[in-house]
Amino acid sequence: METFLGLDYPTWWYLVIGALFSGYAILDGFDFGAGAWHLFLRKEKSRRIALNAVGPVWDGNEVWLVIGGGALFAGFPIMYATLFSSMYVPFMLFLVCIIFRAISIEFRGKEPMKWWRATWDICYSVSSMLLAFLLGVVLGNVLQGIAIGPQYQYQGAGFFEFLNPYALMTGITTLSLFMVHGAIYLLLKTEGRLFAKLRLLLKKAMVFFMVSFAVTTLYTLLYIPHLSDSFQNNPSLFVVPLATFLCIANVPRLANKKRYKWAFFFSALTISLLLVLVAIELYPILLFSTYDAQYSLDVYHAAASTKSLKIMLTMVAIGGPLVLGYTYFVYRTFKGKVKLDETSY
Repeated sequence: METFLGLDYPTWWYLVIGALFSGYAILDGFDFGAGAWHLFLRKEKSRRIALNAVGPVWDGNEVWLVIGGGALFAGFPIMYATLFSSMYVPFMLFLVCIIFRAISIEFRGKEPMKWWRATWDICYSVSSMLLAFLLGVVLGNVLQGIAIGPQYQYQGAGFFEFLNPYALMTGITTLSLFMVHGAIYLLLKTEGRLFAKLRLLLKKAMVFFMVSFAVTTLYTLLYIPHLSDSFQNNPSLFVVPLATFLCIANVPRLANKKRYKWAFFFSALTISLLLVLVAIELYPILLFSTYDAQYSLDVYHAAASTKSLKIMLTMVAIGGPLVLGYTYFVYRTFKGKVKLDETSY
């Protein structure tokens, strides 16, 4: 098999897709987290400030999801087809929530009536929570495995099979992590009484995350044994979970010192390292089959042709810096505290 810089092309594409979804989780993660807190903010002005904190960037953040989905389709078409056909209902719910969240942001400020704004506030907050939760549910099922049978067809019982205990725990943990991430982001964008309230909410979110993360980790170690195989076979990889735990511990330490920029950095790094853990736990498998291990999908059987991967890797090398540059420009342009004016949501 052809290699590039010591790695074969399916592995390179596995890393590229992982990087894209990590970028999406970090950027849209604080969007979802900020939205999850929306109903906890009682005052109209506070809600407007929180909404305008994500207003200039939320749609740009979703570009990473589009690129990640496209990269998955292009690099691992069999994986894409199997995953989306097996989890059709959860992904459709995710799409519906994406739509409702977008129109909630845009429609909320179009009319002055209280009932109008309250309706869209609920839609915005609930859809943000569900988006974070559904991402975790999908991830939990990918980690645990899906009932894939002959010709990579789904052999499970239907939608409710995906609402298994491990998927629910992973969904709750993802929601709690994004709520921490979102609260820190809002602290960077607010001041005054809203800032003080968000400090209290952040403390509650960190407790929520610590508890849910501990329960999910313990369940993983006890009941999902195949996820620890890579670490048992290569003990040097334990540096990754160690670094992850240190990052998690560093977030509340920095928040207590009011160093919120660094707390946000380590919160983002925590998300990235958790996904690195996922990548290590899975590789070279993309989807475990709980129906029969012989139908599990790995990076080599699911990958497109080597020629296709080469061409697309060249496109990534060109397009990747452009996306990063655009993202940097947007955040640089809209940095600082939120100030409401006549153009605000």
